[in-house]
Amino acid sequence: MSPKLQQALNTVYSFSMKVCGHPQDAEDTMQEVLVKLLPYLPQFESPQSLSVWLYKVARNRCLMNRRGAKNARSKHVSLDELMPSPRDLEHLMNAVLPDPETSLLREERDARVRRALQRVPPLYRMALVLHDMEGLSTAEVADVSGVREGTVRVRLHRARLMLRAQLERLAVARSATFGVKRIHAAIEEEPPPRPRRCRKMFAELSDYMDDLVIDAHRREMEKHLHQCQPCVAFLDSLKLAVKECRVYEPTCDTTRAELLRKDLVEKYHAAVAALPKAASCKYSIRIPRCRL
Repeated sequence: MSPKLQQALNTVYSFSMKVCGHPQDAEDTMQEVLVKLLPYLPQFESPQSLSVWLYKVARNRCLMNRRGAKNARSKHVSLDELMPSPRDLEHLMNAVLPDPETSLLREERDARVRRALQRVPPLYRMALVLHDMEGLSTAEVADVSGVREGTVRVRLHRARLMLRAQLERLAVARSATFGVKRIHAAIEEEPPPRPRRCRKMFAELSDYMDDLVIDAHRREMEKHLHQCQPCVAFLDSLKLAVKECRVYEPTCDTTRAELLRKDLVEKYHAAVAALPKAASCKYSIRIPRCRL
């Protein structure tokens, strides 16, 4: 199997695990993409163009898999639905944010991120995985998804907000399980709602984090952050959620990976044999150990 194809398989498997959350769905996606890719492989001269093509095919396959099909048509989530309550913000200001690199064992951290990801609707999860986990630019995510860049930014921001909320819920549940008392402010009554400028800040946090706001507006936002501790606390928690998302890397059972590799090798040779002789001779048949 050529190095280019091996890289493609690893890319598709990792992406599919992040989106689907189920090894069998990721395996099915990878095998289907292999069959579709082989006739086109010689046409890709740059790794980036190959990656975008792979993500397009894998994305469509993930949305149609048997576990995800019923959820593929996600309802649109408004920003108002994701706004934290004043009480949430007060609690967040007094919470101690963990370091994703050190607070949990890698296996436990990855399991928590995987669970949180699966609770983000597919419409938004796709933008999050492609941008924050696979490292595609906004333009490339738009190309893969078939939507405008502005739509990608909207979906990405909402996905980050939902992921942050899900990670927070899982952290609370874990603390309760182990008898850990979380530090909260003593609040007897619901605090007053945040000013309108806080809502505007909340709507633009992802663009601010990704350095996509013009200098004049950035200075206004930084001035607001300097004066508003709840917005600072929320921004810090959002950055932490994105960081946890970016360090997550799916793993696969090694025994299952070896069986799958053998099956793919057989399918690969069969597909090469079906190609015209001139095309099939371009492919090396050396089979490296894969990292599936």
